[in-house]
Amino acid sequence: MITSIAAPHAKGKSAQDKIFGANAAAIAAAAKYGADKVTNATIGAILDEEEKLVCLPTVEKVYRALPTNELIAYAPIAGLPNYLESVLDATFGQSRPEGYIAAVATSGGTGVIHHAVWNYMSKGDIALTSDWYWGPYSVICKDMERKLETYQMLDENNKYNLPALKAKVNEVLAKQDSLLLIINTPAHNPTGYSLSDADMDGVISILKDATADNGKTVTLLLDIAYIDYAGEKEEVRKIFRKISNLPASILTIVAYSMSKGFTMYGQRTGAMVGVSSSKEVIEEFSAVNQYSSRATWSNINRPAMATLAKIYRDSELLASVEMERDNYYKMIKARADLFTKEAQECGLKMLPYVAGFFISIPAKNPDAVCEKLHEENIFAVPLAAGVRIAVCAVPLKKIKGMAAKFNAVMEALGE
Repeated sequence: MITSIAAPHAKGKSAQDKIFGANAAAIAAAAKYGADKVTNATIGAILDEEEKLVCLPTVEKVYRALPTNELIAYAPIAGLPNYLESVLDATFGQSRPEGYIAAVATSGGTGVIHHAVWNYMSKGDIALTSDWYWGPYSVICKDMERKLETYQMLDENNKYNLPALKAKVNEVLAKQDSLLLIINTPAHNPTGYSLSDADMDGVISILKDATADNGKTVTLLLDIAYIDYAGEKEEVRKIFRKISNLPASILTIVAYSMSKGFTMYGQRTGAMVGVSSSKEVIEEFSAVNQYSSRATWSNINRPAMATLAKIYRDSELLASVEMERDNYYKMIKARADLFTKEAQECGLKMLPYVAGFFISIPAKNPDAVCEKLHEENIFAVPLAAGVRIAVCAVPLKKIKGMAAKFNAVMEALGE
């Protein structure tokens, strides 16, 4: 009896995403007990204090005012030229790095990860990221018959673990000629950690040493999905100066996304920005990634690109967007500050939070913790080494007392 027709590389694949599963459970509980009785800390999107999905008003105004032609026409495969110009401003601000730079439009930040894995790794190669990471990194690697390995992100003092990174970089490059290193900063998902200037200096030094005069190459992928909620706009972008004029053996790709900064999650619009000291490497970057776009999604969302380009061409519109965004940044920060304060008061351990949408609680049995929390009608996301709490989605009134409930569950389970 025929039970499968899928090709060998596709057999057994199944998308069972824990984030969407946890959200579905929260929605079911809200329908049963009432939304006011349920805390849904699963959603990686901004909800206001009334738990309504946020769209920046100015973004919505510009988007809805676009002419029909901009709403329905195809876009160039590489992206609208004025969008690509504006993306560089949106990405780097006043800290545009020195070197050759090019941008290619992608289907969200996820599209950047996809192209980087496909075009800068060979079948069977190992990519590297921290042990706390966004789950789809692994899914994307597996789907293309690549592997993802991790290093311990934080040391015993909860500082960025440069020795662990160095050891793992050298270990992987002893087995293969190139390495894709994925670092999600600032406002890391799922912990809210951000690399300091000294941390970035250490990363760059490790990569320079690992590729010096040996023919090895590294693609450093900086996933900056949450940068617009990471702190003061220009201050958090100073890290980009550190990728100026790196050796040609190191290509930096910055994964830019409109999902969070422009609250356009479902429009799936982003860009991969390449930075290199080599003109030839950047010309190749543009060519191979546009080719992969044609082979994957063809072209992306024109009206979302047009929205960003229009806002960046109008200083009043841009100032309005940044003011609105800052208000929501402060709203999220107030939630995170309250949770952190109450966690300290009750002795709940959490990973160091700097900024962003999420806080993480280390746990030996995250699934059991999340199951037990359901008894309190609190829904969070179990990860490999702990539990992720989406403070971006939980109103302040529901944050209050949440840490103590977490701590009680952890103690009851012997965590």
